Amino acid sequence: MLLPPRTIRVTVATAAAALAVTVGLAGCGDSDDSSTNATSSSTSIATTESSISATPAPADDNAAGPTAESLKATLVTFADPAVSTDDKADLIVNGDARKPNIDQMNGMLAGYTLTFAVDNVATSGNTATADVTITSPHGTAPAFPVTWEQVDGEWKFSDNSGCLLLGFAQAPCTPA
Repeated sequence: MLLPPRTIRVTVATAAAALAVTVGLAGCGDSDDSSTNATSSSTSIATTESSISATPAPADDNAAGPTAESLKATLVTFADPAVSTDDKADLIVNGDARKPNIDQMNGMLAGYTLTFAVDNVATSGNTATADVTITSPHGTAPAFPVTWEQVDGEWKFSDNSGCLLLGFAQAPCTPA
């Protein structure tokens, strides 16, 4: 079911206002693949320190995909203003092209406390999606899907998810 354009604009504007200078992500949808690995986790990060309190994923020796906790750790690192631009660029597919955006985002994240919840992790090959909820001092944004890609054994934000993350932090990617 498609929503009317006005409803979509209001929803997007509300989410952007709630996140203001915080982090948000979006990506591809769910996978109905029978090898889907579903997990759930949440965490919070403060300007001077970060703490992770996660519910571990159920043990599954056959699971090839990432856990909610490992995907959440990517979000925590990316949102931490104390992490260097180079380290954050390593978290995004095509991250080197996003360094100026990351610099801008780092300056805007100082002083914010963010809480992340990662649910419904689904993997299909080298792609993982999860529903992410981000809470900032301005409120909680509705959960939306985020995409990660496995590159050289590491799970990184897809370029689209990285750009949307930067966009919510008021440091949007420009068209190539």
